[in-house]
Amino acid sequence: MNFKTIFKSLKNKAMLKRFLIVCGLLVVYRFLAHVPVPMGEPTTFQEAIQSLIEKSDFGSFLNLISGGGLTTFSILLVGISPYITASIVVQLVTKAIPSLEELSKDGETGRRKISQWTRILTIPLAIVQSIAYIFMLYQSVLSANTALAYTPTTADWILSVTAMVAGSTILMWFGELITEQGIGNGISIIIFTSIVSQLPATLTSLGTALFDTSNGSLSLFGWFNLPVNPAIFWIVLGFAVAVLLVIYLLVKINEAQRVITINYAKRIRGNSAYGGIKSILPLKLIAAGVIPVIFATAFLSLPALLGQLIQTIDPGNGFADTLMKLFTAPSANNFASLYPNGITGSWFFYPAIYFLLVVLFTYFYTSIIFNTNEIADNLQKQGAFIESVRPGNRTAEYLGRTINRLNLFGALALGLIAMLPFATDYVFIVITGAPLGLSISGTGLLIIVTVALENLRQLNSRALMVTYDEYK
Repeated sequence: MNFKTIFKSLKNKAMLKRFLIVCGLLVVYRFLAHVPVPMGEPTTFQEAIQSLIEKSDFGSFLNLISGGGLTTFSILLVGISPYITASIVVQLVTKAIPSLEELSKDGETGRRKISQWTRILTIPLAIVQSIAYIFMLYQSVLSANTALAYTPTTADWILSVTAMVAGSTILMWFGELITEQGIGNGISIIIFTSIVSQLPATLTSLGTALFDTSNGSLSLFGWFNLPVNPAIFWIVLGFAVAVLLVIYLLVKINEAQRVITINYAKRIRGNSAYGGIKSILPLKLIAAGVIPVIFATAFLSLPALLGQLIQTIDPGNGFADTLMKLFTAPSANNFASLYPNGITGSWFFYPAIYFLLVVLFTYFYTSIIFNTNEIADNLQKQGAFIESVRPGNRTAEYLGRTINRLNLFGALALGLIAMLPFATDYVFIVITGAPLGLSISGTGLLIIVTVALENLRQLNSRALMVTYDEYK
């Protein structure tokens, strides 16, 4: 990655304009994340949301990717999840229906139609999710015996749902505007910004604890005392080293790839010869990126969310209690209540299912985005072939075997990385009796590293195009 080229490209007016548009859209997005939903006292609902986040791993995940929009009860509470869901549904349907698959290959016109269908499907999904969230929060407030300043009317519900759907639609529009600038995927950048926006609050809280010397300060070889809490200092230092090692590991795994050499047949037309050159086909170790982790977290957290909804309507429901106990990620907030007798067999249920889902979703999503038959056909049409492999079906079979082997190691590596927070929790349970609850932080770290690398790669490509004349 050539950062010198990127900074030099900003001297170009068109490139600087693209960069400023992206920054401006992100600033507006962060402003909208603090605009509350027009329904009653926002503080009352924020208390219910805090309870939701503590009880549900899905609530924590939504708050993470919405940039804190859940905790502030903002109009971006639903976030871009309806658009992501719509994109996944349309993508699956496109692969399942041959006529739609042909349409997706029909150049820019086909892609525009599919994009339009994705936007249309986003609206009803946003309406359903908005109604579900407000209903669950409203019932949580009532079940907590918290008095509302007023009883919401039908008009209040319509206004609130409309505001949340509008927020989700605006965010979808922002994502597409950012993508049009050509320096990164808009949705990925918004998710990245959402996660990074939570870091200042975390660092502030950590800094407050670090510089709290009420219980003593750190003695440096007996020469002088540093104004920091000794216990917190060593914990922060240990985690800083661990985070750097994990980031290094993530970068290496994300960038790892198998390079297949492609040969182009030599053709003679008249007195000129064409082809006879070599190229490469890079196959990434984790072609699906961080998508399997996001899918697994969302999918595995839905039963806990359903259990909480049932318990809100019918307190004391045994089925709801079982769902919440099995499908809630162990954390510092819920460990004492879910496991009063310490670690039991049920503690390992969530991590084991999470690992299995990450592996399965890696294979599933890779099979969608990597069509071996299509790649083999394209190579054959271009007069290209893999050495010692016949064009056509044999090439597709060879690519299938290769990607499956890569998937085996990639899926296991991604699953083990996703398990790191649980391993940390287990160690702290043994040492201190309670976990740190870093499951969502681990997911966030995966998203940050993957998105940062991909967007930096696109930004570098755009910068090379802008500064190309200078290197002639």
